[in-house]
Amino acid sequence: MPPAADDAGRDQERFVRSGSGWILSIGSPRSRSLALVALSLGFAVVQLDVTVVNVGVKAIGASLGSSISALQWVVSSYTLTLAALILTAGSLGDRIGAKRMFIAGFAIFTAASVACGLSPTIAVLIAARAIQGVGAAILVPCSLALLNHAYHDAGQRTRAVGLLAAGASTALAAGPVIGGVLIALVGWRGIFFINLPVGIVGILLTSRHAQETPQSRGRRLDLPGQLSAVVALAVLAAAMIEGGALGWSSPWVLAGFASFVVAGACFIAVERGGREPMLPLSLFRDRTFRASTLVGLLINVAFYGLIFVFSLFFQREQGLSPLRTGLAFLPMTASIMAANLLAGPLVRRYGERAAIVFGALVMAVGCLALLWLSRTTSYAAMALQLLALGAGLGLVVPPMTTALLGSVDRDRSGLASATLYAMRQSGSVIGVALFGSLLAAKFLPGVHVALVVALVLLLIGAVSALGIGRGAPGANATHSTNRERPAPSPAPAAADGRRGDSQPRRSANAARPRG
Repeated sequence: MPPAADDAGRDQERFVRSGSGWILSIGSPRSRSLALVALSLGFAVVQLDVTVVNVGVKAIGASLGSSISALQWVVSSYTLTLAALILTAGSLGDRIGAKRMFIAGFAIFTAASVACGLSPTIAVLIAARAIQGVGAAILVPCSLALLNHAYHDAGQRTRAVGLLAAGASTALAAGPVIGGVLIALVGWRGIFFINLPVGIVGILLTSRHAQETPQSRGRRLDLPGQLSAVVALAVLAAAMIEGGALGWSSPWVLAGFASFVVAGACFIAVERGGREPMLPLSLFRDRTFRASTLVGLLINVAFYGLIFVFSLFFQREQGLSPLRTGLAFLPMTASIMAANLLAGPLVRRYGERAAIVFGALVMAVGCLALLWLSRTTSYAAMALQLLALGAGLGLVVPPMTTALLGSVDRDRSGLASATLYAMRQSGSVIGVALFGSLLAAKFLPGVHVALVVALVLLLIGAVSALGIGRGAPGANATHSTNRERPAPSPAPAAADGRRGDSQPRRSANAARPRG
């Protein structure tokens, strides 16, 4: 017989039987489903705003009189704050409660989106996009924490994570098309105003149906590490963006690169000597963890840098409208989801390392075949190459994530996945900054140079992937360095408080928040 949950009259917490015994259920099934809708909305809008703005860069530039470097900041300021703050945002969720932080993140994101849509100048738009990234950095880790808190049964949690990931992938793939449709109907400001109703619905559903997570007041924030990380990423992006406009030998650009070296060294020193570092550098002692994060960085530099390049190429060189530009990206982004489905069988047959190397090489072949690109090249002549870029990315990401999570202890999986996400978003920042600067002097030659750089980065990524454990073909591809320990079977608490054999144990994660 299951034990009574704390406060017997409270219907949000009760024990139910699952295949592995008695587990604690948080909230009614309807409340959990509506909370999952809210979490999916939060996760989806973060991914949507990574790609939706790309098709609007030409319209924004024409409306606000912006240079390519300013448009780079419009795209990059969002991913910069998202990448730099995500680890600290997760820690704040642990301290304050993930529900409170998620609602605050949604409010920040929504308000910043409205500010983006109302921006009278490019400077205001860039600042609002940076604040939007702050909200996004809060939404991502807190959505996962709330999901983990609501679903204690492994099967239900897996299905919930699948739905969350499917919504995010759909938003990422549909972003260019949604952006093109909104720009065609209401103008570029519509790509930001669309977040207003989504944010309102997400906040209302979260406040009513999500359950607060336990608070960990003892965890300290690594403010010196956070500050040095933000400075390092910001000055690196600034140096790369302004390098195209001012010249790579400009004193300001050289000073930016020097500042990056100093800030990066400070970050490493702080994290190495800190008692509770934001990013424990010991994680990188593992070869698979190190290789996985490097591959994630390089792949995103190439892919998202080329997304920015082709957004401008389609509109500036080939005269496509924002809507047709969004439709031109649809096969490539849709192939990401299709390849995600193929990645599982590929990993089971050949292992993680082979799948990642193959995906990176598919992307490299796509870049190589685009080197002859010209202003008059038809879309049909480049469609297969764009499909290769998307499919390759879709083949790389699932096994890369699996390999990384398999290289750390189970209790550090959240930190490990957040680190990979931060590294990938940092790659997006660098890709847009670097590739956009290559277009500043002469556009079409800059496109060709960007393709060569992407090709080299993808080949380096394929070689780096050789450092990843091969995995276990035919199984779940968990390589030999996996240190995940099986969870002990629930041992229920006896009446005297000791562990017995007749009552189910309540998960520590299910404890009600204090205060």
